[in-house]
Amino acid sequence: MIKEWRRHRAAQRVKPGDGRALKRFRWWQLPFRALFHLRLTSDDGRHTVYAVDIRHWQNHSSDNLKVHLYRDGRQHAVSKLPAAFPVPGGTVEVRMSTFGIKRCHYVTDRGPEHQLAPDPHSAEGRRARLERERPALSHAIGLLSLCVLVAALAILIPQIAEQLTKSEGIARHTGTFTSPIGLSTGGNIALGLATAAASTERAWRLRYSWLLDGGA
Repeated sequence: MIKEWRRHRAAQRVKPGDGRALKRFRWWQLPFRALFHLRLTSDDGRHTVYAVDIRHWQNHSSDNLKVHLYRDGRQHAVSKLPAAFPVPGGTVEVRMSTFGIKRCHYVTDRGPEHQLAPDPHSAEGRRARLERERPALSHAIGLLSLCVLVAALAILIPQIAEQLTKSEGIARHTGTFTSPIGLSTGGNIALGLATAAASTERAWRLRYSWLLDGGA
């Protein structure tokens, strides 16, 4: 029920596109742009190629967070995020996190869903190629990202508890708590950079956890 309501709300945000041509991905757009593709085949055998174009710098610097849907190379629709574009046989759903894309899936009317294919020149596409060509290295990098986020969470929770119990109102009932881990300013900066890098790497794989990545 909630999912259907969210999809209905998202569908209402979709506006017609202006027909402009899709620009190809440039290497210098790696930190700022994500591009995904979906190829659908109709009952009569005709192929239609959809592309989802997301500009990170626009999404983090503007109040109008938008994603563009192209059909056969022409802008077909535009929507604020989170987006749900109706396409033949289902819906293309797009959501972003602070560090990148957390969802870009084709959800069929029958229920099954499939992640769209990232453009091979994008950061997501390059990360997917690493996973195909060097699965052991890819797994190690993914595991390292997970460990960094878990460690950051383990350090953050005691620090939050310490700050909370400094309040007289709370300390009166729970007592004070001193975090066993104390980081210097430089240590906290390094930890912040490490967690940002880990969450970004996970976003390239469209991995997201509200506890780990949301807290980062």
